[in-house]
Amino acid sequence: MSDIVNEAVAALNEKLAGADFGGTAKFDIAGEGCVMMDSSGARAGDEAADVTLSADAETFKSILDGDTNPTSAFMTGKLSVDGDMGMAMQLASALA
Repeated sequence: MSDIVNEAVAALNEKLAGADFGGTAKFDIAGEGCVMMDSSGARAGDEAADVTLSADAETFKSILDGDTNPTSAFMTGKLSVDGDMGMAMQLASALA
């Protein structure tokens, strides 16, 4: 497992603690691996999800650090969303 995925899991678990996220989401980090998120938190994995968000490692890190708004990243083509757009918006709110 890549260091970037491990760092992402730790950061997402901090951000999702206490958040009301009721579904499954997958972050696909180009060249690094995938992170699964659900009501129990984040973990490394590559399974089916309600929504899959794909980005490069730099964009993903910038979103986690709060430097990039997920909606802005999507609108500029840095983040792609496949699946339930409502779930993606719920996740963006939880990460903000």
